[in-house]
Amino acid sequence: MRSLRSSLLVLALFALITSPVRSQTFATDDSVLQKIWKETMANSQLPKLAHELLDVIGPRLVGTPQMKKAHDWAVAKYTSWGIAARNEQWGRWRGWERGITHIDLLSPRVRTLEGTMLAWSPGTPKNGIQAGTIILPETADSVAFQNWLPKVKGKFVLIAMPQPTGRPDKDWEEFATKESFEKMKAERDTLRNRWEARTKKAGLDQKKLAKALEDAGAAGIIASNWSRGYGVNKIFGANTKKIPTIDLSLEDYGLVYRLSENGGNPIIRLVAEAKFLGAVPAYNTIGEMRGGVKGDEYVMLSAHFDSWDASSGATDNGTGTILMMEVMRILKQLYPNPKRTILAGHWGSEEQGLNGSRAFVKDHPEIIEKLQALFNQDNGTGRIERMSAAGYVDAGEFLSRWLARVPTEVTEHIKFDFIGTPSRGGSDNASFMAAGAPGFGLGAINWNYGTYTWHTNRDTYDKLVFDDLKNNVVLVASLAYLASEDEAFVGRTKRVMPIDERSGKRREWPVARDAERAGGLEEEKKAASTNQQ
Repeated sequence: MRSLRSSLLVLALFALITSPVRSQTFATDDSVLQKIWKETMANSQLPKLAHELLDVIGPRLVGTPQMKKAHDWAVAKYTSWGIAARNEQWGRWRGWERGITHIDLLSPRVRTLEGTMLAWSPGTPKNGIQAGTIILPETADSVAFQNWLPKVKGKFVLIAMPQPTGRPDKDWEEFATKESFEKMKAERDTLRNRWEARTKKAGLDQKKLAKALEDAGAAGIIASNWSRGYGVNKIFGANTKKIPTIDLSLEDYGLVYRLSENGGNPIIRLVAEAKFLGAVPAYNTIGEMRGGVKGDEYVMLSAHFDSWDASSGATDNGTGTILMMEVMRILKQLYPNPKRTILAGHWGSEEQGLNGSRAFVKDHPEIIEKLQALFNQDNGTGRIERMSAAGYVDAGEFLSRWLARVPTEVTEHIKFDFIGTPSRGGSDNASFMAAGAPGFGLGAINWNYGTYTWHTNRDTYDKLVFDDLKNNVVLVASLAYLASEDEAFVGRTKRVMPIDERSGKRREWPVARDAERAGGLEEEKKAASTNQQ
């Protein structure tokens, strides 16, 4: 009997712990809000959406086949939920497709190196490149640099500063003596200043440096952009047009650098596949639930769809993407006949300058004029903890009223600024604000976003925190529903910007700019005749 009672107790505790719906506190008996909570907690589709987008499709660099696959996937997913969806072409971009990257140290010992080719880099010949290395030197001036330049012919050029430590600063703070930590930081600062002076004294920026090395016959360029976290590099686009550029991990870059510096004469073999595809269409994906009595007014959900491609773009911005898609799924199920039209905008080419959202703003003035509110999320997997009226004088009243009806378990995390400061252009809500429409950014808790996932080679599915994402689904779905139902329209009166303490000048609102609708095409024309497999 005791054994039976113990077993029943264990089962009861297990059921309690694993129950998908936890308690919630509402300030209203609104049945739609209550159902939003229950559906989010009991029947979340977030893991499935994340797997399909991040694991199966993967990275979404503008101009790549994977980006087009992602757009088509989103349209198909919306359609399966009964939601109208479309891909809207906003321009064209330089098409590029990544193949494998394989980097090996052959001498003085054999080691496979951790690294990848940068986006839009040319590839290698089919059999790869095998070459020695040379370090970007310290030169007195541009004349001395030009005299050194012929030495790069046939070699991989190391252009990044070698890090004095591969340990994050938080480790030094915890384990080192204060004197040792301060000494390391001073050495690092000195090394950084000296390294930055190399290109300045040569009279070159990064693009000009790449061209100079290419023209001098370098075999390739090796960089390393450490994020200050274990095993993590930030990886962007290449400045080369004829030779490959790769980024090595801090650990392997340091190895190759020390061998090069101390006469080890390292030999590296690189096989990197890449294919240029010419000018390709670039899209935004739009999901739409038509409204009823106020159908000519709009509520928008917003998140950029594209990513850098060294990883799968999980927190930048796969999380924002699946958040808005899950919200649309739930609203279609629980609120199928909205008062206002609800749109979800999945923007292309945010990473290159908000291009997709800026084009949408220019192409749809009728939506901008009648936009009740836009909610944009773009900074990681964490629960939303920051909101503001974004500089619109009247918006604080609306947002605070809506937030008061959202479950306390969600709003207790949020610090709300009734006036706030308009975005300076960090994400797509700025595109709408620049055109005078109320676009609100939803800021998430950090989760070491800047160190471990933002633009890095480690931004993968396993970094997602689904409990926090569910929190965000409840918040955004509730806000979209309440913004749609509100009888009043959010005013457009802008706050007078404060004086900047540093410059003494008045801060400015975001300024609207035309999207770069043919981005990268000048480079594509030059590279078209030298496409590499």
